Amino acid sequence: MSTQPPTDTNRGWLGLNLSPSGLTRFVLLAGLLFMLGAALPGHMSYDSLAQLNEGRTASRNTWGPAMYAWLLGVFDDVVPGTGLYLVSSAALFFGSLSSLRLLRPAISWWAPGVAVLVVFSPLVLIYQGVVWKDVFFSNLAIAGFTGLAHLPRLWARPGPRWLLLIAILLLLAAGSLVRQNGIIAVAVAAIVLGVLRRHDGWLRAWAWCFGGLAATLLVAQALAFVAQPTAAGPDKAGGIGVRIVQHYDLIGAMAHDPAYRMRHIEAANPEAAAAIRRGVAVYSPERVDFFDRDPELGPSLWPLASSLVGAEWRELIVNHPKTYFTHRLDVFRWVFLTPELDRCLPVFVGVDGPPDLTSSLKIVRGQDPADIALANYASYFYGTPVFSHAFYAVVALIVIAVLLWRHDEADLAVAGLLVAALGFAASFFVISIACDYRYLYFLDLSAMAGLFYLALDPSLARRKSRSSAP
Repeated sequence: MSTQPPTDTNRGWLGLNLSPSGLTRFVLLAGLLFMLGAALPGHMSYDSLAQLNEGRTASRNTWGPAMYAWLLGVFDDVVPGTGLYLVSSAALFFGSLSSLRLLRPAISWWAPGVAVLVVFSPLVLIYQGVVWKDVFFSNLAIAGFTGLAHLPRLWARPGPRWLLLIAILLLLAAGSLVRQNGIIAVAVAAIVLGVLRRHDGWLRAWAWCFGGLAATLLVAQALAFVAQPTAAGPDKAGGIGVRIVQHYDLIGAMAHDPAYRMRHIEAANPEAAAAIRRGVAVYSPERVDFFDRDPELGPSLWPLASSLVGAEWRELIVNHPKTYFTHRLDVFRWVFLTPELDRCLPVFVGVDGPPDLTSSLKIVRGQDPADIALANYASYFYGTPVFSHAFYAVVALIVIAVLLWRHDEADLAVAGLLVAALGFAASFFVISIACDYRYLYFLDLSAMAGLFYLALDPSLARRKSRSSAP
């Protein structure tokens, strides 16, 4: 496959740069504009509306991330609604992809073709227009790792180097607050930073690794303090999320092993234990929401002391690991393999939520013809690898292998992104409570970004390190 340098200035009709780099940039820009034209002011589910309302009113009414609601509120203060947020979020992703062209010595003709496939994938064309924390986290993390990929070539210039490091830190810190298990991306990014500085000696490399991790966590704490409305008191979202997982695991254990007994809860509150056991009838590995079908289950579970439920849950894991693993494997199968895709909310378009909420936000409910066309477009890809987390996991593993073999400095950062995405997906084995397709969006989008990066320069030849260590 022939290549041309990214600085090629061949000009065609209307001055369009006809080099691979120029065409790739054009495809990405056109894709961004097309997506925004189809989506603005943004597709919004109940979660989106509730968190916009929290951001606008500086209140806490859900157990979603306070950081995401706060950011929606910041954008809403500048331009009411979600239009400005959507443009900024999508620009992170498309801009990151476009900037990757600067990292390769020559751009392949594969690049514009792969760019077309990426921008017209429903996972980009539709998902980038949805106001979801899953999408925003993915864009933040990809932008952060893209910054790491650019870092070696700027290292010898202290000013740009520190500006880029600060930007990376802010992106990843915000991401860890937008999606709680996004802390995995922070940890992997810190390791990548250390690996990129290995030429300074491993002692200094570890210093950069742990220093970067500590700095990001400190900034995340500061951002969390700013994002939490003072009138709402301490943020209890994490605790509520843990309790929901514990409830799901305990009832799931009984569903998979009828002989399993909740020893601690039965001793402390036999009536509650009996009501909880009846909840097995509404258990499903598909999603925890089905618990709402039993009106007695919630009132039996939530009054129990957190220490009691926690002790029961820990005993399940320690003393009944097979039962716990069987339940968790069943739940993970649903979120990772989505065996019945239509039951796992593969796409969302339009605006849907309680009329009083949309009315207070001055947002129109429903779907317009463009929304319906997008939903129909996505349906053509159901049952194909386009909507398969397993497929993207395989793509990620292949790209990682190629990049680690080639071993360029930027390659290591992109490989780190894919490792973070796989680790993020794996974390749902422990925390998943529903099979919604969007939960593993970071894996899919990162795999596409990694494949695009490889398409820019698919050479397998190893190169000497181009790190600019002083």
